[in-house]
Amino acid sequence: MCPSVYACQLAPYIAETLTGLNKHLCPVKPFDPLTSNDCFRIAVTDYTAFCVFPGLMNALTEQAPNLSFELCHLPHNPALIELLAGEIDLALSFSEPGEVNHPDLDEMDLFSDEFIVIANARRTSLDLESYLAAGHLVVTPWNEKQGLLDFHLAQIGQHRRITMRTPSMLSAPFIVAESELLMAIPSFVAGKINKAVDVTTFRLPFPAPRFTVKIYSHKRSGKREPTEWVKSMMAKTIMETEYRYEN
Repeated sequence: MCPSVYACQLAPYIAETLTGLNKHLCPVKPFDPLTSNDCFRIAVTDYTAFCVFPGLMNALTEQAPNLSFELCHLPHNPALIELLAGEIDLALSFSEPGEVNHPDLDEMDLFSDEFIVIANARRTSLDLESYLAAGHLVVTPWNEKQGLLDFHLAQIGQHRRITMRTPSMLSAPFIVAESELLMAIPSFVAGKINKAVDVTTFRLPFPAPRFTVKIYSHKRSGKREPTEWVKSMMAKTIMETEYRYEN
């Protein structure tokens, strides 16, 4: 037997009620990072995990050595249903053009970044004409039909030819290094990739605003002390990292 559409709509709110009832019936001890063995389930993409967790785990080595994390990839953005149902504690993502804020979700700006272009090492220059003429590799973590930059290109009456879409960023730079494809990539990742793969980098040949990576949480269940502490640690470690491309 399958649940009805109405039952699916009610499920997150029932789960939230039961979670709240359980908290009242079972008093929670004050959170102590040094001794806590809490496990946090967090929705991420390759990019957000790459930016946040190396620094975070380093910081937690002494401050909260027994905390653990389950990172998961969801096929949609934002992780509204999972956050409302209490299936995950946090989601790391970025807002998309036209996205409407949900009244039950908290959004905390974590850091901003910008796109730059990577190409194989043989390419020596890049202008708008050659950018539009090339084939493009686009990372679409939620299986979108187009990337964030396609929205900005449409605003200036242009479009690019997407030759390959992939949900993962891991293989993409290596494909670019061995082909004639171009790829727009966040600047922080590009700075790290240059050390591992033979690619060259260029500024975007058209205007595109910086984008903001955010921490999403439930307005009520996301306010528990351990979750708030982890969010503050993420913000602290990010502030100590430079997310800027120099060229």
